[in-house]
Amino acid sequence: MQPFTAQKISRVRKSDRAAYDSKSVFAILDEGLVGQVGFVAGNRPIVIPMIYARVGETVYLHGARATRFVKALRTGAPVCLGVTLVDGLVLARSAFHSSVNYRSVVLHGEAVETKDEAEREIALEAITNHLAPGRWDEVRPSTARELRATSVLRMTIDAASCKYRSGPPVDDEEDYDLPIWAGVIPFSADAGAPQADDRLLPEVETPASVARLVEIVNGR
Repeated sequence: MQPFTAQKISRVRKSDRAAYDSKSVFAILDEGLVGQVGFVAGNRPIVIPMIYARVGETVYLHGARATRFVKALRTGAPVCLGVTLVDGLVLARSAFHSSVNYRSVVLHGEAVETKDEAEREIALEAITNHLAPGRWDEVRPSTARELRATSVLRMTIDAASCKYRSGPPVDDEEDYDLPIWAGVIPFSADAGAPQADDRLLPEVETPASVARLVEIVNGR
């Protein structure tokens, strides 16, 4: 995999905690579920949480056709997507050195609405399966009305960077002799037992996608 054009992104501060190759970028994108999408509308910066999906080197977003987000981006506009995975809290002997173990990615590119029906279906299937692999084949097909109300945006990845931190706290050398607890509190996303909808028909069993999703999350 070739690196993205990350030379446009600053590498000065904490460059030892950064990566710019597509393998690192894709790994975080594929594990994350919700991204923070940044764009400008009405001369104001706006950031909103959104589910997404990656297909190759393209990221797909979607939303109601009438939303400000879609209206601002549908014709091609700069957009930023950030995804962060929290792995633990790092409690140092000083407030200054306390931190978080994390993996994050920031993408810069341009979003444009796709009108191609085949691409729209690929994108919507990818977004659905990103939440629960295989779910697209289990749900009822989207109606024509639902598809008309939904816009699919294709985001190119023009530049990308990963940032991460791992390991124990790094205190000032003289602070290691202080009688203060320091260490890491690990964080992990565990999936609980599926909770069926109260109106679920009694003969409906837990589908393969749900069982598989629990296995994937708890197996990380």
